[in-house]
Amino acid sequence: MKKKPVEHNLPDSQDEKPLRLQAYESFTQQILSGNIRPGQFLSQRELMQLTDMPLGAIREMVPRLEAEGLIKTVPNRGLQVCYVDLKLVRNAFQLRLTLEREAVVQFTRNVSDADLEKIEAAHKDIVKRAKSRSIDSQLLTDAQAVDGGLHEMMIDSLGNEIISEIYRVNSLRIRLIRLENTILTSEGLLPSMTEHLELIAAIKTRDVDQALAALNTHIEVARSRMLAD
Repeated sequence: MKKKPVEHNLPDSQDEKPLRLQAYESFTQQILSGNIRPGQFLSQRELMQLTDMPLGAIREMVPRLEAEGLIKTVPNRGLQVCYVDLKLVRNAFQLRLTLEREAVVQFTRNVSDADLEKIEAAHKDIVKRAKSRSIDSQLLTDAQAVDGGLHEMMIDSLGNEIISEIYRVNSLRIRLIRLENTILTSEGLLPSMTEHLELIAAIKTRDVDQALAALNTHIEVARSRMLAD
C-alpha cells in the first residue's frame, strides 16, 4: 500500500506565531518606523495599543526586551525605552564595528560575483534617482533599505545565528540613536551611498585589507555624525 506523504505543520503565517513573538516583532517594527522614541516612558496598556496585542503577550514580551537592553523598568514610572547617551553611542558602534569586521572578511572572500552585481546596481539606482530628482521620503526609505540590506547580508554570510541575532538587536539600538539624532537624511544620502560603493568596489577586487579599510571609514563616519549631532 502506498504511504501517504507526511504533512508537516510548520508555522508559515503571522497568526500561527506565539503571541509573545508577534508582540515582540510588532514592538521592534514600531522602533524601525519611528513610533517609539528613545527615553520614552510606556505603560503596558500603551504597549497593548502600540502593538495591538493582548496584555498577556505584552507581559511575556517585557522580560525579553529588558534582557536585550531595549527597555528598563523604572519604579513608579513604568517602562522606559532605551535612553540615548554618549556611552550607548560608543558601545553600539564599537559592537557594530567588531561584528562587521569579521563579516566583511568572509563576505569579501565568498560572496558571488552575481550577488555583488545586484548589490552594486541597487546602490547605483539610488544614486541615479537622488541626482535626477528631489530626494523625497520614499527615496530615503528605499535608500535606508539598500543601506541596511548590505550590512545584514554581510553579517548573515557568517552563517552564525547567534551573531546575526546580536547584530539585529544592536541595529535596533542604533536606530534609536538615529531617531534621537537623525535617520538617513537628504544631505547624508549621497555620501552614504558613495561610501557603500567604495566598499563594494573593494569587495569586488577581493582585497580584504581594502574592504576592511572602507568599512572602518564608513562606520567611523556614521559614528562621528551621531556624536556631532
